[in-house]
Amino acid sequence: MAVAVLALVLAAVLTLTVGVREGGFSLVWQALSAFDPNDPAHIAIQSVRMPRLIAGLIAGAALGMAGTIMQAITRNPLADPGILGINAGAAFAVVIGSLIAGRADNGLMAALAFPGAAAAAVAVFALGGGLKGDAGPVRLTLAGVALSAMLLSFVSAIILARNEALEVFRFWVTGSLAQAGMRPLGYMAIAAVFGACLAIAIAPRIEALSLGSALARGLGTKPGRIQLGALVAVTALTGAAVGVAGPVAFLGLLVPRLARRAGGHVLRRELIASAILGAAILLFADTIGRIVIPPTEIRVGTMTALIGAPMFIWMARRLRAGASA
Repeated sequence: MAVAVLALVLAAVLTLTVGVREGGFSLVWQALSAFDPNDPAHIAIQSVRMPRLIAGLIAGAALGMAGTIMQAITRNPLADPGILGINAGAAFAVVIGSLIAGRADNGLMAALAFPGAAAAAVAVFALGGGLKGDAGPVRLTLAGVALSAMLLSFVSAIILARNEALEVFRFWVTGSLAQAGMRPLGYMAIAAVFGACLAIAIAPRIEALSLGSALARGLGTKPGRIQLGALVAVTALTGAAVGVAGPVAFLGLLVPRLARRAGGHVLRRELIASAILGAAILLFADTIGRIVIPPTEIRVGTMTALIGAPMFIWMARRLRAGASA
């Protein structure tokens, strides 16, 4: 856990100091403590890098916790808001709302991520056999991949018909922290905190539910209510992440595996560790994407996919072989 905290601190420092305009820690401190509106470096730090840092903290922590909750409640090591289509549902709702309203970057549009994420979560759970009590890891994963492909096809069809929607499509399909200053960071932070508190509150009951529905009922746990609470928490966390950064894939897959080591297989500790690790990994990925081929920027969603896709293949092969993740 201490290593995770140090990694997050280092990632935050790099986010503020590394970029097209190089600036050391002293410059960052001056920009934050004695802001000079006539200094371009101070303006860049205050208006670009600081919102980027806040957005990375919100999205990374939210996606890390959402992935941990999803893997715990479904007992599926491949569960992830991106793989199971929840990110796609949130992004699809925002794209449709943006095109109807004619605006892409206000709080109302970002708020549409929440009903989109909830609808996608319910759809995947139903398609994966959850309503019949047969939601196995493979079925949930296939349902999520199919739903993501379908939603992406709908969005692509809209883009072909309306060229002005291309910029909206680029952000809400790939994911990026570049436009963080234009996002409703305060409201999304509140939603993420709500989802995090709910997840931590019901964590012991989720652990009981992982023992099996019959045993959980014997321990006084009501599976239906716990699953509903977990769905609300995942919706709030995923909606907040998509609202500030777009659909960032694979982060919710990578983080829970590391969090289990840091949290000692206690779900509450794992959730805290996943928030720290998720934010750190997302900020590192964003920094690398900004410096790897300057002055061009690789979007953070692309960077996490480059890391997460091989990890997903490796984990899927282990699951097929019957090994425990």
